[in-house]
Amino acid sequence: MDYETTQADYLQRRELKRGAAGWVLLAGLGVAYVVSGDFAGWNFGLAQGGWGGLAIAALLMGTMYTCMVFGLAELATAMPVAGAGYGFARRALGALGGFATGTAILIEYAIAPAAIAVFIGGYVESLGLFGLTNGWPVYLACYLIFVGIHLWGVGEALKVMLGITAIAVVALLAFVVGMVPQFSFSNLLDIAPTDAWGASWFLPFGITGILAALVYGIWFFLAVEGVPLAAEEARDPKRDMPRGIIGALSVLLVFAALMLFVGPGAAGSEAMKASDNPLPHAVRIAYGGDNWLAQFINYVGLAGLVASFFSIIYAYSRMLFALSRAGYLPRALSVTGRRKTPYLALIVPATIGFALAAITKNGGLLINIAVFGATVSYVLMMLSHIVLRVREPDLPRPYRTPGGVVTTSVALVLASAAVVATFIVDPFAAAITAGVFVIALGYFWFYSRHHLVANAPEEEFAAIARAESELAGD
Repeated sequence: MDYETTQADYLQRRELKRGAAGWVLLAGLGVAYVVSGDFAGWNFGLAQGGWGGLAIAALLMGTMYTCMVFGLAELATAMPVAGAGYGFARRALGALGGFATGTAILIEYAIAPAAIAVFIGGYVESLGLFGLTNGWPVYLACYLIFVGIHLWGVGEALKVMLGITAIAVVALLAFVVGMVPQFSFSNLLDIAPTDAWGASWFLPFGITGILAALVYGIWFFLAVEGVPLAAEEARDPKRDMPRGIIGALSVLLVFAALMLFVGPGAAGSEAMKASDNPLPHAVRIAYGGDNWLAQFINYVGLAGLVASFFSIIYAYSRMLFALSRAGYLPRALSVTGRRKTPYLALIVPATIGFALAAITKNGGLLINIAVFGATVSYVLMMLSHIVLRVREPDLPRPYRTPGGVVTTSVALVLASAAVVATFIVDPFAAAITAGVFVIALGYFWFYSRHHLVANAPEEEFAAIARAESELAGD
């Protein structure tokens, strides 16, 4: 690696607004990242594994995220930097490992909003709003409005985000209350068994259906790991980060269980397995036609999709900001404006995301690309936790993971299985993501590793570790 120590004004032009978020806003951010997954996307897992396969997949992925969140809470208090996963892996696995982790996270967060935009378009079209028959104006409006709010300021954006998330939670609760009277266990298992090995009424697509459904079980929780990206803007990251991320996951686990049981249990798994707007669709099926509840959830449910779209924009901008500030990506992308927001880090991925949504109009494909990036990052982040526990046992850790490396080893094994599942479900999406990785790693090897910034916070953490190791050797 070749490092350059930049002048003082370099970091001054790349400052975020500190103290903007307490633990409540952080928990709200974590729920906002994910809440769209309760409204759309998870139901595609019914087509891969049936209800039983998806239920087992969701249980496994819930276990993975629980173990992972405990590990990330520890790492975020030990190294409270905007780079989060990249910063953790940078210290544990070196510059290449850090960049690979950051790239995987960036793929996840840059692509996920494009998938959500497609789902928002599906909801809008189903309502017949504005006479739209094509989703691209909706995609464009989403990016323009919500990137604009982020440019306004992080404190303002997080508060708006929390309000939208609260509205989305109301819609989910209304769905649950309205659908419970229509619930029947027989509806859960109404997909006919195939001739796959191990197929049954509980597992209509056999044992392999469980593995295929892992990708969609992840959708109940995807992106909650992004809470540590707010570390440099938190009031007290050492106290607030664990409370925020664990609180967010607790809420998400409850809603995942409710959606998994109540939706298919009232409308039938067969009817829900391919819908772009599954909750209103489920209400109409359960009640035999359109009604006020379906309309309410369709209109108010847009808030859930918007909340995740809005919040993941924040996540990709902070990940891109951190990689750029350290020199791994073009440095201009990390410059912040008068309101301390990284404007190019917000705008550039938004442009790419809009193009992908408008060209593909395929939320399922985009989900699979995002999930592949996510699962690769999970493997690397959990490996980082284990390596740091073994190699740096005396690293100050204001919060310690219950169960230590045993907990994060469980997450590591399940994340590895999820990486394999992505190839099984959609080899094309996995190949696209792998191609992006190859291009990014080529850029790192031939250019950016020779132009790194020594005084970037994540690099300073790694430099401190090196110095301590050398002193211990002496």
